Amino acid sequence: MRHGKKVNHLGRKTAHRKSMLANMGCSLIEHKRINTTVAKAKALKGFIEPLITKAKDDTTHNRRIVFSRLRQKEAVTELFRDVAAKIGDRPGGYTRIIKLGNRLGDNADMAMIELVDYNEIYNADKKAKKTTRRSRRGGSSTTVTPPVASNEEE
Repeated sequence: MRHGKKVNHLGRKTAHRKSMLANMGCSLIEHKRINTTVAKAKALKGFIEPLITKAKDDTTHNRRIVFSRLRQKEAVTELFRDVAAKIGDRPGGYTRIIKLGNRLGDNADMAMIELVDYNEIYNADKKAKKTTRRSRRGGSSTTVTPPVASNEEE
């Protein structure tokens, strides 16, 4: 029976799995999106989201905890400086997994995992809808009135 065993071992020993997730997490922070298999993307989501939550509160203790998991100073600096500032008001769900299909070589399910706030395509649509107002009338009525007003003055 496998009661309470929720960790996907990904076919690797513990040290290899932790190192792989740390490297993938650093790549995700650096590039904002990476392509990988679906299983690794799901494992990475469970690995990186608690670290992003810790990055919201910039204390020495939280930096040390995150550094012990990620193991790269540049990634930790970028996480606490840039990423945490951008996701400060979001209560969770910092990553998105988009399935891409199967890999040609071995037919593995592939996915793209990305940081939600760094996707310009989705965020541009939401911002454009909030700021854009369109009237049902055409804009030609406003261009017709100024010449009429100038004729009356003559």
